[in-house]
Order: sequence, then C-alpha cells, then structure tokens
Amino acid sequence: MRNVDLLFCFLCLNFLLSGYCIENIHSQPIQNDFFVDITPNQFKGSDIERIQQAIRLAQKTSRKVVIPQSNANGTLAWKIDRAILLPSDITIILDNCTIQLSDECRDNMFRSENVGTGIEHPVWLNNIHLIGVGKVLLKGADNPRATGDAYRTLVMGTGKGRISYGSDAGKKGEKQRGDWRNNLIQIALVDEFSIKNVTIQNSHAWAMSFERTKNAEISAIRFNNPEIIEINGKKVSVYNKDGIDLRHGCKYFKIDDISGLTGDDFIALSSLDIEPYYHSNGDINSYQVTSTRWNGPEDDTEQIFITNCRTNYPGVAIRASDNASIHHVYIDGIVVTNRPDSQAPYMGSPYTLYIGGRGYGKLSIAGKINNIYASNLTGDGKSLITIEAPITDCLFMNGIYTGTAPSAITYKIDKSETKNIIEVNLIKTSKD
Repeated sequence: MRNVDLLFCFLCLNFLLSGYCIENIHSQPIQNDFFVDITPNQFKGSDIERIQQAIRLAQKTSRKVVIPQSNANGTLAWKIDRAILLPSDITIILDNCTIQLSDECRDNMFRSENVGTGIEHPVWLNNIHLIGVGKVLLKGADNPRATGDAYRTLVMGTGKGRISYGSDAGKKGEKQRGDWRNNLIQIALVDEFSIKNVTIQNSHAWAMSFERTKNAEISAIRFNNPEIIEINGKKVSVYNKDGIDLRHGCKYFKIDDISGLTGDDFIALSSLDIEPYYHSNGDINSYQVTSTRWNGPEDDTEQIFITNCRTNYPGVAIRASDNASIHHVYIDGIVVTNRPDSQAPYMGSPYTLYIGGRGYGKLSIAGKINNIYASNLTGDGKSLITIEAPITDCLFMNGIYTGTAPSAITYKIDKSETKNIIEVNLIKTSKD
C-alpha cells in the first residue's frame, strides 16, 4: 500500500510540474533555441508585417528568425510591400524560401534599420546575418513600379538616354526617377555583416549595396540579373543592374564564390570625392542612403578580398576620384566570358578588371589608388585590365586574354603617370 501511495504522489507531482512547464512555455518569452524557432508563420497580418513581428520577438529572445519555404497563407513564397528592416544582433535563416517584392512595393527587400528616408543622423548597427539554406531565391517584382539608379527617368518600355522601366512612369504624384530604394539589399553603417547562399533574380537596380560597412562576408551568391526583362509579354530595359557595390568607407570585406548574369558591373568598389555635388543622409533623390560626401580616410575603401568569381559582363571595377582613396585590394580568380544563352549588353564585356573612374568628379590624385593585387584573371571582352588613373604600387599577375584589344592590359592614361606597376605573365591569345 505504501508503494502505491508513493507512486500516486509521484504521478501527481509529475503532473503538476508538467503543467507548470507547459504553462510557462506559452506565457514566457522564448529564451533559447531549445523550444522552437521563431518564424513569421507564428504571427498574423501581411507577409511583411509577420516577418517584422518575428524579427522584433527574436530581438528579445533567440536573435534568430527562420523564414521557411511554406507560407501559412498556403503559398510557397513570401511577397513583401516594403523593406524588411534589420536591427543589430539578428540572424535571418532563409530556409529554401522564395521572397519577392510585390508590384506595389517601391522599396528595398532588406535594409539595415538605421537608415532610410529622412534619417539624417544614422547610428551604427552590428552583427547582422542573412544565411541561405538549400535553394533560396530573392526576386524583384513581376511589374516593378521603379527601376534604375537616381539618374534614370522612368519609362514604360525601352528608349535612349538615361531611362529605365517603371510602372509609375507618367503617374501624377509619383517620383519619376529611381533612387537607392531600387537596390534589393541596402546595408549601411554596419559592423559585422554576412550574406551566404542566395540567388538574386531581377533586382530593380544594384542587387547589393553597402555603404560605410566593415567586417563583412559575402559568399555563394548567384545572380540572374539581365538588363532586358519581359513584363506582360513585352521586353523592357532595366538599367544599372550591378551585382555587388561597395561604396564610401567599406573595409575588411571577404567576397567569394560569386557567379551569374548582371546588367552592369559584377563587383564595383567606389570611393568618390565629388564635393560640392553630394547628397545628405536619407536623401530620397540619391543613389546612396547615406551621404555621398567624402569625409576623409574613414570613407576610403580598403582591405577587400575578392576570390573565385565568374560572370558574362564587367568583372571588378575600382573607381576613386579626387582625394578619395581605394587601397589594399586583393583579387584572385575572376573569369569573364561570353555566354551564348545571354548576350552581354553593349556588344560584349568591356573588361575583367577596371581601375580608374572618369566621369565621377575630378580624376583620382596620383597614388590615391594603390596596392591593388590581382592574379588569375581571364576574359574575352574589350579589355582584360584597363588602367585609367595614376595608380601606385600594384601587381597584376597571370592573365589570359582572348578579346579584341592588342594586349592584355590597356592604359588609358600615360603609363609614366603610374608608379611601381608590376606585370607578370599577362598573355594575349586567340580563342581558337
């Protein structure tokens, strides 16, 4: 009898403790990943509202959000009407999912939450990560309201001049030019960022734009970003579709295993001193969400490592002007080759590596572009390496060129204006 009593008491105690634990699981914030991943499917509202609610809860708890393949609304995609805003200390796991901008959206897909329209005094954020698992697709809208950079006027089809497609073209009360909101991923003033294993298709302008960001890793990215796309059975032009852009003050970047199609520069590094022609923070008329003003060495671009990249259009472009500087850039393994299934714009790729930058303010001051080390370059375009600025202390090694220029390296500046340039094993040969 005593054993029965003890067993009964044990079962009662176990039941009470179990009830306490169950009650507390549901009534208390999730403290770690032991219980359940936070996903947008746990919330109500539109797709963007649910994603943002999940991020806010994760800020207080696990610091991780999982966006799954299956949407609770019964679809296999997430369609958003405005940017997903990323705070500090957050990891977004993109689990075999498709995220697409809606036809009503005129905004980025992802943006660091410290910057945006009218934010005049942005603060630094840190530790933001977008990690793809399996097959992840990030897509532009089926019928985008606006495309192109800040100097592109919206049109409904194709045309000449600085234009780009947008369904807002000609609509009263709607902005008739592009801006930084057309960049699919817009990150600024972030220390420690990563994005891995995603495919980007038909961004509205640059696929990824980074400003004043440091300690970043970009890897396993695929682009399907042609300049000509089809909307409602009609071919239209979407211009300035760079892959990855590093703007003012980007430092300590590792960029590896990037491939695919782009409608403009595959990877572009820019550090421009264009005073007095600059925009302020949060200016909706700018191509940057932070100020385009060069404030000194803090806004120089440096310590960039680029490896294992393959594309059909311009490879790596390094542009600096006036006093601004780009230095200590390490490049290894860039292949630019024409693809029969996708004709490159402008009758072929202009370069595999470009260093200079005319048309962006005053010519770069001698030596401001320095310590560029590039090896294992392959290209069949109009140039393998183009030099258009008085660069200093650079090494170019192991290049195979099968294009139309007379040699693998082309100087569009008097070579005597450069200093300490070493060329090793740069071979011009035929495709045959």
